[in-house]
Amino acid sequence: MENHTDYISEDVNELNKHYLIIKERYDEYKNQNMILDMSRGKPCPEQLDLSTEMLDILISDDHLKAKDGSDCRNYGGIDGIPEAKELFSQILEVSTNEIIIGGNSSLNMMYDTISRAMLHGVYGSGSQWGKLPAIKFLCPSPGYDRHFAICELLNIEMIVVDMLQNGPDMDTIEKLVSEDDSIKGIWCVPKYSNPDGITYSEETVYRLAHMNTKARDFRIFWDDAYTVHHLTKPDQLKNILAACKAAGNPDRVYMFSSTSKITFPGSGIAVLASSEENLNFIRKQISIQTIGPDKINQLRHVRFLKNIDNLKVHMEKHAAIIEPKFDMVLNKLESELSGKNIASWNKPNGGYFISLNTLDGCAKDVVNMAAEVGVTLTKAGATFPYGKDPRNRNIRIAPTFPSVKELETAIEVLCLCVQLVSIKKILSER
Repeated sequence: MENHTDYISEDVNELNKHYLIIKERYDEYKNQNMILDMSRGKPCPEQLDLSTEMLDILISDDHLKAKDGSDCRNYGGIDGIPEAKELFSQILEVSTNEIIIGGNSSLNMMYDTISRAMLHGVYGSGSQWGKLPAIKFLCPSPGYDRHFAICELLNIEMIVVDMLQNGPDMDTIEKLVSEDDSIKGIWCVPKYSNPDGITYSEETVYRLAHMNTKARDFRIFWDDAYTVHHLTKPDQLKNILAACKAAGNPDRVYMFSSTSKITFPGSGIAVLASSEENLNFIRKQISIQTIGPDKINQLRHVRFLKNIDNLKVHMEKHAAIIEPKFDMVLNKLESELSGKNIASWNKPNGGYFISLNTLDGCAKDVVNMAAEVGVTLTKAGATFPYGKDPRNRNIRIAPTFPSVKELETAIEVLCLCVQLVSIKKILSER
C-alpha cells in the first residue's frame, strides 16, 4: 500500500521514485493477460439466481387470469394487469390510475415517450416537437449515457448542467427554463443517481416541481431506476408527481422504473407513471402501436414478488451480495488514493455505481492504461452528453458484475493507473 503523501506538494525526485515503484506493480499486472470487464452495471449471476424460482411460478394448468378476470394469454390490456399496477403503485407511491405497465425495458418506454412527443407533441402542447426549429434537453452530468444517446439519435440538443451534492444545479436550471421555450425536458436519475449515487434533496424536488418554464409543455423525465436498490440505510426521496400536483403542474413529470435489476434484466417489467391526462393521451397512441404487453410475464412477477414487504426482503438479498463489493471498492480507493490530492469519489447508499473523479485531463488516459492491462471500464466521457467530459476527469465504476476477487484486482489496477497518469501530469506541469 502506498503512503498517503500529497502528490501535488511532493518534489520532483520523490514523485519520480513513486512513479517507478507504481510502474513496477502495473507491469506485473500487465504480464498476467487479464480480461476483466467493469464497463456496464449488470447484476451478477448470484443476483440473477435470487429470482430463478420465478420461472416455476406458472405451470400449464395454472389459473392464468388477472384480477379483473381477463385472460393473460390473450390480446388486450394495453396498459397492464391490475395486480402489476397495484405493486408498482406501492413502489412509486402513485395511484393505480397513474400507471402504465410495459415490457421488459424502461429505457424502451423512455425512448417511445420522447419519440411520440417528437411526432405528436405531448398532452396540452398543441405542437409536434419534431417540427419545431430546435428542441433542447437539460442533462445533469455526470449522468446516464443511454439517456444522452436517445437525445443524440433524435437530434435533440443537450445542455450540460452540473450535478451537486443535493441534485442538479437548480439555480442554473431555473434560469435556463425560464428564458428558453425550446428547452422541453430534463433527464433525472433522482435516487442513487447514475453514476454519482446522489439522491435529490427535498428542496431540489420542490424546485423542479414549482419552477416557471417558458415552454408550457416542459417535461421531467424521472428515471427512478434504483428506487428500491438500497445498500445501507435507504435515502429518502420526495414524491415528484405529488410535488408537481401541489405546484399546479400535474402534467410536468413522466416517472419510469422497472424490475430490470430486481429480477431478470432481459425479461422484467417496466412502468411509466404520470398524470391521468398524460396517460390517456399516451394510451390512444400506444393502442395503435400494440395490442398488449406480455401479461403472462407481469402475472409471473406479481406472484413472485407478491407485495412491497416481500419485495423489501428480496432486495435485502441483493444488497447482501453487492454491498461487500461496494465496500471493497471504497476501501481500496481509500487505501490507495486517499490523501494524495489526485482523486475524489462518492460513497453511495444504494444504486449500481461509484463515481470517481481524477485530476482534470486524466480520465481518458487512465481508462486507456487500464485497458492495456485487460481491465475494461466505461469509456471516459460516456457520463456526459456527446461523450465529452469537459474536464476529462469522470470515471464510472460498476462493481456489481465481477466476483469480489476479480473486482479487487480491477480496482487495484485502476488505482495504479490513476496514480501513474496523475504523477505524469504533475511532473509535466513543474
